[in-house]
Amino acid sequence: MTTRAHLRRSALRLPGVEETPDHGALVFAVRGEAFAWGTADGAAELAMSPQDASATLERFASAEPLTRGGEQVGVRVPLAAVNGMELNALLEKAWRSKAPPEHVALRRAAARGEAPTGPDALPRSIGKPATRALLAAGITTLSEAVARPDEELLALHGVGPRAVRLLREAAAQKG
Repeated sequence: MTTRAHLRRSALRLPGVEETPDHGALVFAVRGEAFAWGTADGAAELAMSPQDASATLERFASAEPLTRGGEQVGVRVPLAAVNGMELNALLEKAWRSKAPPEHVALRRAAARGEAPTGPDALPRSIGKPATRALLAAGITTLSEAVARPDEELLALHGVGPRAVRLLREAAAQKG
């Protein structure tokens, strides 16, 4: 079972996402395009491609088609009917339906742990889980990583104290 607080945390972890409260509902958008709504009655409304919506409706008996102007634009899922992992996967699909292609490409590279190379690259010594977590949060370079407070980095699933220490050491070595 998930909550609106989980929906909010998970949506805001996706790159480029902004939140706008709207009459008791939480609205999450990327580059001005809304992709997820947390309703006051405890449901998540998610914009999705027709293929993703069909798969979601088949998988979750409690899911309902989400329509706007008579056209199906996604799904509505009671938060109590999904666990955290399922909600994260559904949010990812909804986000991908509205995110710019460059954001989606970065996110896919992050899932594979493929960090950009170059003089400001994330050090390999931090490990794949930390690299994936940083890339998924939109942090693609060493300078971007060390500009963030330790608490923010440590809040990312996959980034631990060792990875933060190695990032700081790598930045100190580069000057």
